[in-house]
Amino acid sequence: MSTTGKVRNIGITYPGLEPPKSTCTDDKCPWHGSVSVRGLILEGVVVKARMTRTVTVEREYLKYSSKFKRYERRRSRIHAHNPPCIGAKPGDVVLIGETRPLAKSVSFVVLGVIKRGG
Repeated sequence: MSTTGKVRNIGITYPGLEPPKSTCTDDKCPWHGSVSVRGLILEGVVVKARMTRTVTVEREYLKYSSKFKRYERRRSRIHAHNPPCIGAKPGDVVLIGETRPLAKSVSFVVLGVIKRGG
């Protein structure tokens, strides 16, 4: 854990993603803690933030139906750890990255807020 304000390089470049300006002492934070990000990098909208340091992110995607020769819209909800230095709220468009399992249903962490929602 780092409390001196040092920010780790997580090795992910994405338009609009920059390290948080505030610091935290959360060990599960990718910027200030010891969690490494590997695997999927997804973008979605925060729909719930009622759990302690955890948010529910919903992402929509298209799936092709060969029978009807068209696309159908689908959505999935993913639980992600929300470090206090990022502080995503419902309506925000966030970037999440896959990590080791942090809890029973949490294997993603919020990397940053792309766009603040209302």
